[in-house]
Amino acid sequence: MSEEIRLEDETDRWRWVCPRGHRTWEPTNNHFWCQSCSRQRGVDGEFSKLRNKATGEVFEREDLRLVTPAGPYPDLWSGREGSA
Repeated sequence: MSEEIRLEDETDRWRWVCPRGHRTWEPTNNHFWCQSCSRQRGVDGEFSKLRNKATGEVFEREDLRLVTPAGPYPDLWSGREGSA
């Protein structure tokens, strides 16, 4: 199952949180990075799952389709576009 996140849509982004519940995440390469997590001692800011705060469902990065106004966010490691 694939879920779409429109990265430029604040309402859409607000629904998604990192594993620790922060909304300060960004996609990068083949994973995600959270600014709030990276500021905490002993916490890794990199992770591969996001939780939909509205439904409680957790999705792996490969099951999320990240979309920008210019089109799909590229998955740099696999060479695919649109399927993050």
